[in-house]
Amino acid sequence: MAVVRLAIMTGGRELSWDGCVNVRDLGGLGQVRPGAVVRMEAPARLSEAGWAAAWAFGVRTVVDLRHTDECGPDVAPRPPGITTVQVPLDPVGTPFHERWTKIDNLASPLYFPALLAEHPELVVAAVRAVAAAAPGCVVFHCAGGKDRTGLLALVLLALAGATAEEIIADYLLTYDRMKQRYDELGVRDQLVAVTEILADHHTTVEASLTSTIMSLVMPDFLLENGMSEAEIAALHARMTA
Repeated sequence: MAVVRLAIMTGGRELSWDGCVNVRDLGGLGQVRPGAVVRMEAPARLSEAGWAAAWAFGVRTVVDLRHTDECGPDVAPRPPGITTVQVPLDPVGTPFHERWTKIDNLASPLYFPALLAEHPELVVAAVRAVAAAAPGCVVFHCAGGKDRTGLLALVLLALAGATAEEIIADYLLTYDRMKQRYDELGVRDQLVAVTEILADHHTTVEASLTSTIMSLVMPDFLLENGMSEAEIAALHARMTA
């Protein structure tokens, strides 16, 4: 029953790229068309066959939301026609980063509203990287494809008219998809860990995400933080046309 339920939730959006376990198309959520944007964990483990599958899917740009010092070598070379753009989404070295590292280690949706309010320029830079990418599918990722990736997915999906239920269900899928990797590392179940952090702050994953989604007015957030109407129109066309 669990397999059937997950299949219904993803609607065939999950992609099988050898070497990675948390790859899915955002097409079908809101107005997003299939093949426009894909979220995943860091693609370092993609095999040659995995990169070939990404290329065949139409991927031409990878947006990396990590800082340089988080990045390691890839198992297999990336196709030369794929451009990688690095747009760090964590404000390392700031009071924000120091404060939230102590609260949740920037590993839960609890920090999303604060980042949107205090460092919107980082979010807008990531959105711009997607909007300005060369023709073709855009992949975006952080390390595990959960929180930095989840926040960018939330913003893109909100712009594309996805419901709160769709955004939350998509976010939660990563905990299941990455469990194998966390088990390999000897890391405790991340859904349990995050649920405990949020309980200490009298909320839940679902309530925290819902609060962020409901407070994020699109496209006003992007316009108020420097994106032009032309850039937003181009992004919307990329995702929905």
